[in-house]
Amino acid sequence: MPTITYLTTIQFDFGAVKLVGTEAKAVGISRPLFVTDQGVAGCGILNKVLEFIPDTMPITIFDGTPENPTEAAVLQALQVYRENECDGLIAVGGGSPMDLAKGVAILTAHKPPLKQYAAIFGGAKKISDKVAPVIAIPTTAGTGSEVGRGAILTLNDGRKLGFSSPYNIPRRAICDPELTFGLPRGLTAATGMDAVAHCIETYISPVINPPAEGIAIEGLRRAMGFIERAVADGSDRKARWEMMMAAMMGAMSFQKGLGAVHAISHPLGGMQEPRLHHGTLNAVVMPAVLRFNANHVGDKYSRLRQAMGLDEGVDLPSFISEFNSKLGLPANLREMGVPASVVVPMSAAAEVDHCNATNPRPATKVDYEKLINEAMS
Repeated sequence: MPTITYLTTIQFDFGAVKLVGTEAKAVGISRPLFVTDQGVAGCGILNKVLEFIPDTMPITIFDGTPENPTEAAVLQALQVYRENECDGLIAVGGGSPMDLAKGVAILTAHKPPLKQYAAIFGGAKKISDKVAPVIAIPTTAGTGSEVGRGAILTLNDGRKLGFSSPYNIPRRAICDPELTFGLPRGLTAATGMDAVAHCIETYISPVINPPAEGIAIEGLRRAMGFIERAVADGSDRKARWEMMMAAMMGAMSFQKGLGAVHAISHPLGGMQEPRLHHGTLNAVVMPAVLRFNANHVGDKYSRLRQAMGLDEGVDLPSFISEFNSKLGLPANLREMGVPASVVVPMSAAAEVDHCNATNPRPATKVDYEKLINEAMS
């Protein structure tokens, strides 16, 4: 069983889920709160995890994670955590349960309101090592939240904000590709393109961090080499292994910072209606942002083409648009149900999103209006 110690300790391979009880004990969890959603709980994946929990360990479950995790859900889960005298969290699912668990962990040791810990308010300095331990068990291959220091949560006032701290990184990540076998084609494509977006945005970010760039490029190579296979055949063991590794590498690298793709997808994903998938948003917005940044990244697009197996003359934005279509993803934001009326407020929100600070080209509210309008058509 490969054990990787980088940012955190990662158990990675088919069958890794069998180690959940051992890893819980290793980080001092004896009364876990399992954080998941109704889809994961209902399809039997959660039961596959619970099978390896010792009989002596009481099990408490919170399965009320919404598609985009909210402050309200964090507070609900926190109440369950305290009522059952839990001493740690085990998140089972995609990015939403993992981010929700991180939000709960913050409030187990720090006073509300939650918003004071958001990155744009200098919240990283307020989050300490007193947070409850978290174990993350991903069931999708995209967000990489199992090794990420960030959590994206929608506050009660409607703002979708990032909460970033080294103490948010789960104490253990248990990555078992077999847990992704039941993922539908559309979700496989959307989460896979989320990983692609992480690798691309990290690599072209102007922050100086060559090790992170190396991981991003290798993650991109793996993702582009296997995403079509994973979408075509969800039981392809090699493809599922590689996509889970690519997702994890994307998140390992985005410690360096993301960019305008995520600055746009965060506020759009925080809307109550329509409910929009984060990975799909990233895929659809990416071509416009790649065009916007093209003259501000030096020769990095050439290196991206190499990693993606493309000829030097290929236009990256056009390729991503065509690749999205090939995977069965929407062509634009309008097709996803985004109304023109939200362009202006979403542009203002994108400008102040924490990811805007690490985009290769400084972007203003006016720039974001143009980018979102381009992604609408």
